[in-house]
Amino acid sequence: MFPLKKILCPIDFSEPSFEGLKVAVELSRTYSAELILINVVQPVRVVSAPGIPASYSVREYSEEMSEAARKSFEEIVENRIPRGIPVRTLILEGQPADEIVRKAESERVDIIVTATHGWTGWRRFMFGSVAEKVVRLSACPVLTVPGPQSR
Repeated sequence: MFPLKKILCPIDFSEPSFEGLKVAVELSRTYSAELILINVVQPVRVVSAPGIPASYSVREYSEEMSEAARKSFEEIVENRIPRGIPVRTLILEGQPADEIVRKAESERVDIIVTATHGWTGWRRFMFGSVAEKVVRLSACPVLTVPGPQSR
C-alpha cells in the first residue's frame, strides 16, 4: 500500500464528498500519487402505465446526467485540485458502491478515499450507505472521511 501511487476518490458533488476530496488531494500531494476522481450515474428505472407514453427518454436523461458530471468535474479540477497533481476523472453508470469497487480493482488503486454523509436512522435505512458497502466489498484499504458537521 505505501507508498501510495493511485488514489480513488468517489465524488457525488455533495459537500461531504468535497471533504473526502480534500483528504484525497492532501494524500496525493504527500505521496505524489495519481488522483482518480469517479462519479457514478445511477440508471433510471422507468415504470409507465399501459397506454401512457413516457414523457422523457431514459437515454437522454442519462446523457444529461453524464454531461452535468463532466462539467462539474471540470470545475472541481480547475478550482479544487492544485496544479501539479496528476488527476483523471471518470464517469460510470451503475450502482455506486459496486462500480467504485470494480473500478478500484481494475485500476489497481492503493486506497479509496470516500466521504460519509453521516446519515442515521430512517435516512440510512432508506438510502443506504455507499461508503459502508465500499468498505465491505473493497479488496484495498478504504479511508472514510466524515462530512461537515451541521451546526
